[in-house]
Amino acid sequence: MTQLEAARQGLITEEMKAAAAAEQIDAELLRERIAAGTAIICHNVKHSNAPPLAVGLGLKTKVNANIGTSKDDVSIDKELEKAKVAVAAGADAIMDLSTGGPIDEIRAAIISQTDACIGSVPLYQAAVDTVTRKNKAMVEMTADEIFDGIVKHLDDGVDFITVHCGVTRGTVERMRNEGRIMDVVSRGGSFTVEWMAHNDAENPLFEQFDRLLEIVRPYDATLSLGDGFRPGCVADATDRAQIHELILLGELTQRAWDAGVQVMIEGPGHVPLNQIEANIQLQKRLCHGAPFYVLGPLVTDIAPGYDHITCAIGGTVAAAAGADFLCYVTPSEHLRLPTVEDVHEGVMATRIAAHAADLVKKIPGAWEQDLAMAKCRKQLDWEGQFKLALDPDKARRLRAESGVDEEHGACTMCGEFCAYKVMNERTEKDAAQLG
Repeated sequence: MTQLEAARQGLITEEMKAAAAAEQIDAELLRERIAAGTAIICHNVKHSNAPPLAVGLGLKTKVNANIGTSKDDVSIDKELEKAKVAVAAGADAIMDLSTGGPIDEIRAAIISQTDACIGSVPLYQAAVDTVTRKNKAMVEMTADEIFDGIVKHLDDGVDFITVHCGVTRGTVERMRNEGRIMDVVSRGGSFTVEWMAHNDAENPLFEQFDRLLEIVRPYDATLSLGDGFRPGCVADATDRAQIHELILLGELTQRAWDAGVQVMIEGPGHVPLNQIEANIQLQKRLCHGAPFYVLGPLVTDIAPGYDHITCAIGGTVAAAAGADFLCYVTPSEHLRLPTVEDVHEGVMATRIAAHAADLVKKIPGAWEQDLAMAKCRKQLDWEGQFKLALDPDKARRLRAESGVDEEHGACTMCGEFCAYKVMNERTEKDAAQLG
């Protein structure tokens, strides 16, 4: 029995209890949301070393960090270090997108040596196996080989898999009829478009969707229905191809629910600020309230080197409007494979976005954190501020680099003219006079 099936039967599973406790909400409330499809429990039954992760309506906005090798950098040690740094920085999930080197070993190491929720794109597995192990062109992989890649990842314990089921011949036609500047920027989406063209055939993940559901259900993994037509620049946002794919994903969501399989929907992409809220509303309406997992969105195309900031701006607006899961972007986006330092910066930027949105959504515990920080600042309680900071190590380091001893109290921005210090002294004088 899957989490969705249990929830629909009124059963509160151990996974629901654990996830509800982490969210500071009642387990029955979480069960109701899972039964309705507006929340999910991300937890493959074969992933024994990670707690269940709840994503969805009324829950803390979650943060994912993408890592993974490419043909140009195949180091297991580097990717494992990135995974550990991402988790230490507060990422709720790790997606391994490796396409170079020993990708099976990399995935196994990340799963075994972290306690995060794990996602992947099994189509990459099929493509790499076809090219490197079978010495064939990527477009020559068979439908069976695509499904074999999915089974391999689920057997390893991957909690959610991105599958580009909405990339169809009809959606491609709509994209071409309307015209796009950047065509398809999703790697899995582009693989699928090229495969369909070469084989003059429909996408197997769409055409054989029931087969996919039969494979996924025993693992109780989550289907992350991928946005193969996500816009790669703000000029392409909210076009016919993107919306047509979203309509298809809404239909597939209902079919998955009927089969007892949990679903979340992936979203854009590059979106101008004034279109983000509309994108969230469209997804929630067309996909029946299923959790929404967005990449960014990035609100401008002209900030290479700072795309973790463009991502955080869009992510804040998206999550405040109802997005449930934010995929980070690092400063290296569009430029190179991210470094360990880039991963840390990306996670922190997206965590800020997630928390800012949680204040708007009134998520349990969010306002309390900010209130506690305000009280520590007023009292010039530096140790208290460090403990409450999203990045305690950086806050502590910057304070130490100022050269101010703890007796000084104030920071070097205002020194003796610190407003907190002035007002605290005023309060003390008023109290003494009243006494």
